[in-house]
Amino acid sequence: MVGGGTGERFGSAKQYERIGDARIIDMARAAAEACSDGVVVVVPADDVEREHGVAGGQTRSASVRNGLAAVPPDADIICVHDAARPLATSDLFRSVIDAVADGADGAVPGVPVTDTIKIVDRDGPIVTVRSTPERESLVAVQTPQAFRAATLRAAHASGQDATDDAALVELAGGRVVVVPSDATNRKITDRDDLEWARRAARARP
Repeated sequence: MVGGGTGERFGSAKQYERIGDARIIDMARAAAEACSDGVVVVVPADDVEREHGVAGGQTRSASVRNGLAAVPPDADIICVHDAARPLATSDLFRSVIDAVADGADGAVPGVPVTDTIKIVDRDGPIVTVRSTPERESLVAVQTPQAFRAATLRAAHASGQDATDDAALVELAGGRVVVVPSDATNRKITDRDDLEWARRAARARP
């Protein structure tokens, strides 16, 4: 589980903020622990001892690689989850795990894109539209993402960086499938997201 950020955009280490009585990072970890044999938590270097975790790296991909090094070598399937998604459910973890167990190299949760998306070229301050992809061909992906352990390790052995692990697996030629998710698995990026998550958590049965 990746929670190594220092929260520069948020204004503090958002993974330690609270939703009700629980910290964000603990909520995310509990969902993972309910359907796994173990959880490796990646946190800022100064918090490793307190959180019993692994130190993060300079980039998200570097943080994942640090976490991978602590995963037992006999693991068959590895999930990567952002600690900033505290409302991910154990059922969602099981969905991506099951998809990999059924034969995929990786599985990601996805939700339909409702906005029109433009592909653009940037030339200094000028942004020019190049094309408009069909919305039916687009999904917004989330975490947890699940992968065959050997496939994920091989993809990260390249040392490349990407915004998610599925992108590295795709670059390595892996087959990644999408499982249905929903908008409640929202990533906490700013204070408005945190307040939304607090309301959403209170509304849960």
